[in-house]
Amino acid sequence: MRKAVFLDRDGVINRAMVRNGKPYPPANINEVEILPGVSEALAALHDAGFMLIVVTNQPDVARGTTPKAVVEEINHYLGRCLPIDEFRTCYHDGDDGCDCRKPLPGALLAAAQMHGIDLNESYMIGDRWRDTESGVRAGCKTIFIDYGYDEQQPESFTFSVKSLKEASTIILGETPYEKY
Repeated sequence: MRKAVFLDRDGVINRAMVRNGKPYPPANINEVEILPGVSEALAALHDAGFMLIVVTNQPDVARGTTPKAVVEEINHYLGRCLPIDEFRTCYHDGDDGCDCRKPLPGALLAAAQMHGIDLNESYMIGDRWRDTESGVRAGCKTIFIDYGYDEQQPESFTFSVKSLKEASTIILGETPYEKY
């Protein structure tokens, strides 16, 4: 069985646009900024044998405020720049009833089935409660990147950090962190 690191996109890999204390995805490719340390962190995780899978909710497509082509352009750009194995994008809104929209674990479970991933040996990294909740429901260890957003906070996670670089250090066992 393989191990994976599932990653939220906006706020984990690229900078989220924070307005009034709430994070939003970049509106277009020109707003995309890969966060400091992300390239090195992902390279180290990939070199250690982890499959890297981005799992992202993009409900603005269903809401009609962002074209699907823009989301795909951003994903394609990040995929060219970083050692990401796969993108799993949910374009649904909260009331659409799909199982791929976090906090439901459908996208993680489908990836595990397709790639032979051991979810108990895998991680879900995110900056919002939906991310960590989907990881918990899938049986993954979870890492919450805490930016102090003015919104609902996660109820459960394995570790809390300030960056993907710090999360990668925990995963790779380079630093003994306390569980939160």
